[in-house]
Amino acid sequence: MKKVLTVVALAGMVTFVACGPSEQEKQAMEKKKQDSINMVMEKMKADSMQAAQMQMEKAKADSLAKVAEQMKQDSMAKAEESGKKGGKKK
Repeated sequence: MKKVLTVVALAGMVTFVACGPSEQEKQAMEKKKQDSINMVMEKMKADSMQAAQMQMEKAKADSLAKVAEQMKQDSMAKAEESGKKGGKKK
């Protein structure tokens, strides 16, 4: 009975070890994992660059709007100043 039990136990262990992933399967899983990580990192980098570009464009637009508003105010102040002096000279 001991011999039969030992043989069954050994057969079970061999079957258990044989059912695990092979070295090639392990390498394929690791490669998939690394590829997935690389894709995520590339997407994060692209998203980050796009966000930075959008911030720069917004800052540029805000700056241009500020300059335009300042020019408008300067023009209005100059017009009021020349109006106080008596208008344009002929």
